[in-house]
Amino acid sequence: MATASPFPPNPDDPEVIAHERTYKAFNTLLRWCMTLLAATISFLTLWLATSAGFIGGLITGAVIFAVGYLVLLKTEAHKPLDVWQE
Repeated sequence: MATASPFPPNPDDPEVIAHERTYKAFNTLLRWCMTLLAATISFLTLWLATSAGFIGGLITGAVIFAVGYLVLLKTEAHKPLDVWQE
């Protein structure tokens, strides 16, 4: 498997930078959507399918969202949108 590319990426190319920023923004959006989806599914499952009820589901959904929120803030603080930046 060849490791050298015939066209090495140029860090100053605006298309590469724009593509990388779009990729990072999409990944960030996807992580936030997964956190919201996990909290929503947990809330609705506990509310409608178990005896925990509305309050039990709401508390569980809020806890899952809070943990996800803290994890996402911690991981996103260390990832700049510009990959070429050290």
